[in-house]
Amino acid sequence: MTRVALVTGAASGIGKACAKRLARDGFAVGVLDVLYQDAQETASEIRAEGGQAVAVEASIADRSQVGAALAQIRSQLGPITVLVNNAGITDTTPFLEISDERWDQIYTVNVKGTFIVTQEVLPDMIDAGWGRIVNMSSSSAQTGSAGMAPYSSSKGAIITLTRTLAAELGPLGITVNNIPPGIIMNTVMSEANKAKFPIPLDTVREMIPVRRTGEPEDIANACSWLCQETSGYVTGQTIGINGGRIPS
Repeated sequence: MTRVALVTGAASGIGKACAKRLARDGFAVGVLDVLYQDAQETASEIRAEGGQAVAVEASIADRSQVGAALAQIRSQLGPITVLVNNAGITDTTPFLEISDERWDQIYTVNVKGTFIVTQEVLPDMIDAGWGRIVNMSSSSAQTGSAGMAPYSSSKGAIITLTRTLAAELGPLGITVNNIPPGIIMNTVMSEANKAKFPIPLDTVREMIPVRRTGEPEDIANACSWLCQETSGYVTGQTIGINGGRIPS
């Protein structure tokens, strides 16, 4: 039986790369994003390559939208036993200028949204006695990042949530791991933050041991491995994909 994977924020960047890689691995893929037309494009590309995919529209911070989207995926593809929690939003506001509303918005999407989607998917994994959850945090959660207090701290919460869920869900046959991407180019976030980067990218590349910035496919490769049957003894881990710049 074909296993079904759900990738959130899969309309572009890392999420799109993960969705396409999992499809190539043989998973049927639910492509979830608030940008429905772009999500449809991801699903169409997967189907053009011979895979199975369905695009759904939902804000991960809205439980009713998530529930409706998952019902659509289940009706077309089947129960969901792989989840990639990739959707999130960023912020580069100096700490003293952050409003209560913006702080709450970042946490609502990045932390509560991950909580909602995971909770809504888990019954399928529990029924199957098998599951893989991969959470995307950020290297800024490991090091801190000036001007990104709500974003980096919300992603720190994802690292802690990963460890907690790994302990709680391990006995049920479900693994939970976390990828904090390093400097990954060709994503919505990287493009939005490029102009605000404090030093030139050429200088940054010289600081990375492998002498290059990352691509979405670098994250997708690690995600693929964590979702395999053969990775069942790996859980609660932070797998840094960063070219060696930041210790995991």
